[in-house]
Amino acid sequence: MEHVTEPDREFDEVVEGVRLADLATGARSSMKFWRIEPGATLPAHRHHNEQIGFVVSGVLTAVLEDEERELRPGDSYAFMSDELHGAENRGDEPAVGVGVLSPPRSEPDWGTAARETETNAESEVEPGRAESDD
Repeated sequence: MEHVTEPDREFDEVVEGVRLADLATGARSSMKFWRIEPGATLPAHRHHNEQIGFVVSGVLTAVLEDEERELRPGDSYAFMSDELHGAENRGDEPAVGVGVLSPPRSEPDWGTAARETETNAESEVEPGRAESDD
């Protein structure tokens, strides 16, 4: 059995104001504790892992490709594999929660993830329209 106690948690600040800590990890899924400070943004990104989670405290805005959703304490959420998603804390207190990823996810390079998402968005062309140099 893997057992991670509160004092065992080691936080990484993945972008300014966004901290993640690994919790228990199994062969098919991993769990993360997250904390997003007021005014902080987790950049939009995609990954092959399914991701489900639970908001413990604070209010967070999930930023999706075509919409935004407010997540409050007690809310759960699910991002499907390859679904574009990010998060913003527009409130006055930290947003805290737990996320589960399946399969387990290694540590992403958030700077690279944000650049890859921007590059992919810039390279997408509307159907029936050719790219121009305008």
